[in-house]
Amino acid sequence: MASVSEPAVAFPQSSSAEPSAADVPAVDHPGRTDWHVPAMLALALGGFGIGTTEFVTMGLLPDIAHAMNVSEPTAGHAVSAYALGVVVGAPVIAALCARVPRKRLLIALMVAFTVGNVATVLAPSFATLTAARFVSGLPHGAYFGVASLAAATLAPVGQRAKAVAAVMLGLSAANVVGVPAATWLGQHLGWRDAYGVVAVIGLATVFAIAKFVPELTGVRVTDPRTELGALGRSQVLLTLLVGAVGFGGMFAVYTYITTTLTDVAGMPIGLVPIVLALFGLGMIAGNIVGGVLADRGVERAVFLALVSMVVILAGFVAAAHNPFTAGAGAFLVGASGAALAPGLQIRLMDVAHDAQTLAAALNHAALNIANAAGAWLGGLVIAAGLGYTAPAVVGAGLAVAGVLMFTGTVWLARRAR
Repeated sequence: MASVSEPAVAFPQSSSAEPSAADVPAVDHPGRTDWHVPAMLALALGGFGIGTTEFVTMGLLPDIAHAMNVSEPTAGHAVSAYALGVVVGAPVIAALCARVPRKRLLIALMVAFTVGNVATVLAPSFATLTAARFVSGLPHGAYFGVASLAAATLAPVGQRAKAVAAVMLGLSAANVVGVPAATWLGQHLGWRDAYGVVAVIGLATVFAIAKFVPELTGVRVTDPRTELGALGRSQVLLTLLVGAVGFGGMFAVYTYITTTLTDVAGMPIGLVPIVLALFGLGMIAGNIVGGVLADRGVERAVFLALVSMVVILAGFVAAAHNPFTAGAGAFLVGASGAALAPGLQIRLMDVAHDAQTLAAALNHAALNIANAAGAWLGGLVIAAGLGYTAPAVVGAGLAVAGVLMFTGTVWLARRAR
């Protein structure tokens, strides 16, 4: 593979005046040289279930609206309820459960996730369905935060980012396999069956974690006050802001990708699932590449991912007018967005010092804020009559803002040092 040239800004590997992750025993491990593959697969299985339940609702909105006798915009509140659950649950659970041993916490989070999806299956009204989706979202951020720390502990020396990417790979794979399969099942057998399958995945994850994940003695059990201390660290807050803004570009495009493909690219509706699968494959590829780059240099990896998002999203404005280039563009949009996630996760763990669980969990709250903000801003420019390529322009602008904010964040860290 060709080497990656250094960006113009020479980013330091220790990004704040605070102690770096190398000084923090919370994710240190006793010199592992092998991969704990069964444990990694168990953790990724949880990510697969979470990714499936997060996105399958979007494909089943018409079915849910018809069954619950509500309008489709009203049915969309179920999507918002899940996202709100993620934003609320990530900091609350990470702080309140700081003393809970990490393996036990992972199991408890997946039990709660399973219960939330069972409640979705059994919901007798739209109000109870919305509440069930909120409950299903509560464990999302905390699970990925704790699972990322667990994976970093179990990984060979110098390969933390690859381990985090392995956990996130489950989320990416859900977009290729889980979401299309569950959507098809829900459309043909009933929308409740889709969430029933997700509940089964959640239950399988509970047993897989219990059997294959060892006691995570390398992950320090802290306390609520220590975890909440992350909110007082400027580098944690600034890195979260970079994710909440910069990551929004991908969602600005993805939210309206179906209509963009049919109305702008002139693609038959029957080919849209193929492009959605390409988007998911792009996320898998980006996740892997992002993990490799982040192990070589976290700040450089984040910078390169953000710059690639600027270029790809800007190029998608032209690419969207042809079915073939639109498909290739969708792959690259997914890849550039997913490549950002491992680097952001590792950087948050680095700058959080001894409050890593909360910081890692908040990363997914920030990404859900990016999801909501990107979709909202993309909808605004479409409603203004600027067309379905306008969200890509908005996305490129968000990515530019992310580049500028991250450059400023690292500059502040260097100045503090």
